[in-house]
Amino acid sequence: MKILVTGGAGFIGSHTCDRLLGLGHEVTILDAATPPVHRAGKPMYLSPGAEFYQGDVRNRDLLVNLLRRADAVYHFAAYQDYLPDFSRFSDVNVVSTALIFEIIVAERLDLARVVVASSQSAMGEGLYWCPADGEQLPGMRPESALAAGQWEIPCPVCGGPLEMRVTPERVSNPQNAYGMSKLGEEMVAVNLGRRYGIPTVALRYSIVQGPRQSVYNAYSGACRIFCLSYLQGVAPTLYEDGEAIRDYVNIDDVVDANVLALADDRAAGRVFNVGGGAPVTTREFADTVMRQYGSAEPAVVSGEYRFGDTRHIYSDISALRALGWQPRRTPADSVAAYAGWLKGMEGLDGVLAEANARMRALGVVRKADR
Repeated sequence: MKILVTGGAGFIGSHTCDRLLGLGHEVTILDAATPPVHRAGKPMYLSPGAEFYQGDVRNRDLLVNLLRRADAVYHFAAYQDYLPDFSRFSDVNVVSTALIFEIIVAERLDLARVVVASSQSAMGEGLYWCPADGEQLPGMRPESALAAGQWEIPCPVCGGPLEMRVTPERVSNPQNAYGMSKLGEEMVAVNLGRRYGIPTVALRYSIVQGPRQSVYNAYSGACRIFCLSYLQGVAPTLYEDGEAIRDYVNIDDVVDANVLALADDRAAGRVFNVGGGAPVTTREFADTVMRQYGSAEPAVVSGEYRFGDTRHIYSDISALRALGWQPRRTPADSVAAYAGWLKGMEGLDGVLAEANARMRALGVVRKADR
């Protein structure tokens, strides 16, 4: 099969390309290869077996030519870093997806599958339970609460405590510009796919970890931040109280899901969570990195927070499991692989300080009053 992979030079995209090539597919990559992810342009780790085009996924003429040659598409190209870049999230993530489907319809292309990369952030704070008022989908935490160091979310009905629940795909409650753009992207893809008979799958990835995750993104990447800190002999900072819950999924498990979405016709027309299968606090994840580096210095709670962060989110992966997929690697596996990839890499001095300064200048990182 001839497969076009947009964003194929990136973290998830490049690993997926390697697997597709190993399965005997012909792979074409379209990637802008621009900063902050790609400071040196086209990365050296790309397989020479893939045909590479450097360009913008919103370039209609280029995209038309590449789609005409494809039997299937993975759409991974996205913008994901700074919170205040509101228009760019929609411009890159939603418009490019709409353009792909516009071209498919206009050119009457017969594609076996379109797989779109969505995100756990499309679910926002996720699903909670109030003993008095039942199921709740809380909104964004107010700045006044965060500034006062009030991290947990009260019930929006009675103000009482909430219990976090595993969140299924039926929940769509994004809280930030990136999450909103990803929900828009998956709605465009799945709905247009259904309308025009284009077999389409949207995958809501949890926090993906492993080698090739860029060291330069200012906002994303707990594994990157913690590994770089311990590599440089510094205990990392935990935002809020270190007890925020996430689920971390290994890149190889994500690639397994990507391949399944291409091959299994039962996946077409659906949205799936792709998560690690276990809730993990940021403190627990930092401890995993600490052990990897043989350090005895635990991460430090500084009283800072990132404005717009969700408190807890843990994805229900039962739908994808029903198709035979399982997350088989642990957070420790991901950390070990990433640490091995970082070992010996040059130019890491100052990367964390630069990212921290940028986020403070943008008003993303703030200090609680207490």
